[in-house]
Amino acid sequence: MGAYKEAGVDIDAKMEAIASISEQAAGSYSPAVLSGIGHFGGFFSLAEAGAPAYAQAAGYKEPVLVASADGVGTKLKLAVALGRHEGIGRDLVNHCVNDILVCGAFPLFFLDYFAAGKLDAVALGQLVAGMAAACKEAGCALLGGETAEMPGVYRDGDYDVAGFIVGMVEKERILNGAKVGDGDVLLGLPSTGLHTNGYSLVRHIFDLDPEDAEQAAAKLNEHYDELGGSLGDALLAVHQSYLPQLGPILAASANDSRAPQIKAMAHITGGGFYDNLPRVLPEHLAVKINAQSWQVPPLFRLIQQRGQVSSTEMYRVFNMGIGMVLIAGPRNAEWLSQRLQTVQIGEVVRRADGGPQVEISGLEA
Repeated sequence: MGAYKEAGVDIDAKMEAIASISEQAAGSYSPAVLSGIGHFGGFFSLAEAGAPAYAQAAGYKEPVLVASADGVGTKLKLAVALGRHEGIGRDLVNHCVNDILVCGAFPLFFLDYFAAGKLDAVALGQLVAGMAAACKEAGCALLGGETAEMPGVYRDGDYDVAGFIVGMVEKERILNGAKVGDGDVLLGLPSTGLHTNGYSLVRHIFDLDPEDAEQAAAKLNEHYDELGGSLGDALLAVHQSYLPQLGPILAASANDSRAPQIKAMAHITGGGFYDNLPRVLPEHLAVKINAQSWQVPPLFRLIQQRGQVSSTEMYRVFNMGIGMVLIAGPRNAEWLSQRLQTVQIGEVVRRADGGPQVEISGLEA
């Protein structure tokens, strides 16, 4: 045994894992990938870019690159407790895809950073399988990343992962909220659960951090009638990608001015409604949301009741069943609502002097 291995770092195991990662990542490649995992950098040709098909149809005259980075937070702790890691890989990619989608951008390529105290080849394999599958579904390449083994920084069994995505949008099609106006309509697209936010609070409420890992797993495997399954299944539901629904609409509006136009979008992540919607609103505008306009899923009600969390805090921490909010003019909103089966959750109004940018009515005590 070498000295480095005795210190906790197994280089051979790492290289074997990277070889496996390379094979899985290759399934997400398009002709735009000139060099993927293995070199010191990944090469991606913008001249060959444009997948998926509806992004190619959009065409580019003044392409702008859009980049974003994120993680999945302490949802990782639940995945470790149950030994289920593929969904975390999908979470990571889909979260990043949604973040650039709200800018009007289509994904080009994705990179990841994985760090652990001791490399678990099974966990890493599941994680990469999830990332590769989600990248392929999004039409982007899993171009590369970094795998780090750092004993003493992470406890055995724990790991952290982060994702980095680069996409592209036509300059004049950038969505930044500048076109939002008084009287516009807010449409909500449903989430598939908590997505990747609020897990520290959930773990506290359900006491999911005992020293005994088996006890944590037992609590996660407990069946809840109101959830129609186990708590673990509900909490590990994959963060939904909205690209399949919204990508074709963005591409169509780029080619035809008569097509329905989306003025802005907000991905409801950390900070909930109160912190994410102002990111796409001009300073002089605000939104009024009616919390009674959609059915809040049972998982959120269970969390609120168990933790005795105020409604205001719930809408600040969680997506409450709405993972993406679209802003459009009334006529376009009607078409979008029928096409996407969204629900109208509010409207844009002029902001009162010194007033908040987000007001939510209909909150339960």
